[in-house]
Amino acid sequence: MKLHELKPHPGAKKKPKRVGRGPGSGHGKTSTRGHKGQGARSGGTKGAGFEGGQQPLIRKIPKRGFKNIFRKEYAIVNLKDLSRFDKNQQITPDLLKETGMIRKSATAVKVLGDGEITKPLNIVAHKFSQDAMAKIQSAGGKVEVIQGV
Repeated sequence: MKLHELKPHPGAKKKPKRVGRGPGSGHGKTSTRGHKGQGARSGGTKGAGFEGGQQPLIRKIPKRGFKNIFRKEYAIVNLKDLSRFDKNQQITPDLLKETGMIRKSATAVKVLGDGEITKPLNIVAHKFSQDAMAKIQSAGGKVEVIQGV
C-alpha cells in the first residue's frame, strides 16, 4: 500500500446537509426550520433546564449542605497493611506510592491503628491516629510527622 492509494472506507465520509440553497435542494426557503416560532429564529434554542417559562425544577428544589473548600483529603493506611515491610525499614509516602498501597495522586497520608504491628518500623506520614502511634512505639518503631500539608 502506498500513500497515494489511501482512501476512506465506503460510507465513512458523509457530506453535511446543505440548507438554504434554493428549492431544488429540498432544503430551501425555511431551511428545515418550519414556519415562524422560536425554533425558526436565530439563537432560538434555550439552555438545558428551560421549561418554556415555567419555573424550572432545578430552581424549585431547595439547596442543601455546603462544600468545605479547605478540607484536606488523606490517603488512609492501616497498620495491618504495613506489616509486609522489613524490620526497621523507613516507610515514607513515596515508598507507599511505589508499592501501590496509595494512589500516586495522593498528597497526604494518615496512618490508622487497625490491626497489629509486631516489628519495629520507622514510619513517616502527615498524620497518625493516637492508637496507631501507641502501637508503633510499643513495637519499638519510630513515628515522624511531616508538617505543612
